[in-house]
Amino acid sequence: MPGALWIVGLGPGGADARTERAAAAVRGAEAVVGYGPYVDQCADLLRDDQLVERGTMGEEEARAQRAVALAVAGRRVALVSSGDAGIFGMAALALRAAAAVPEDARPPVEVVPGVTAGVAAAAALGAPLGDFATVSLSDVLVPWEQVEARISALAATDLALTLYNPRSRTRTWQLDRVRELLLEHRAPRTAVALATDVGRPDQRIEVATLADFDAERVAMRTVVLVAGPTAERVGSWLVTARGRG
Repeated sequence: MPGALWIVGLGPGGADARTERAAAAVRGAEAVVGYGPYVDQCADLLRDDQLVERGTMGEEEARAQRAVALAVAGRRVALVSSGDAGIFGMAALALRAAAAVPEDARPPVEVVPGVTAGVAAAAALGAPLGDFATVSLSDVLVPWEQVEARISALAATDLALTLYNPRSRTRTWQLDRVRELLLEHRAPRTAVALATDVGRPDQRIEVATLADFDAERVAMRTVVLVAGPTAERVGSWLVTARGRG
């Protein structure tokens, strides 16, 4: 008989931002599969009798296929991602792999939602998002020209932005280019937050402006939040009124 596959969003970091459903899925699994740091993120839920497979960066498709194969073979499997598995996570790859299995052999599949780093960063700041868009600045799977086109289009709107994968050791100039594109349409005083290691013990959130934020302070684990034009300081919080963008 088929097993089951849970595609689990673990949240941004700490256990306190992890949903009960996500924790139950990992605890109830016979096999836990994921990128090594994400498996470590739920280490407090693991048992000695579980099959635990930690992968490396770049093996996402193989991990998805492995998780599906284990479920087809009869195991209850948790395929884990940080944040939400459907937002720059494993859900799309795993669902495609599961759809390729003949229907009479396909295990039950559930996508378990999780809190994203962007939402967690926004909560730490107050309520800055309102209507917003999320964009990854990574050009590993998408050509940079396409990423730039997305940013250019969004810059002309009043949407707040959460930017994932903003900078790495090899991608050092793209964030400054994004700043240039945004400044073509948005005021230099626009609030920008740099949220690093959101939800973890060493969380760091810095607030600056579009004109003066320090790109050198940004790493792969940073989410860059660009407020919309109607965001304002309310006490110590950054707030966008509902219905005002």
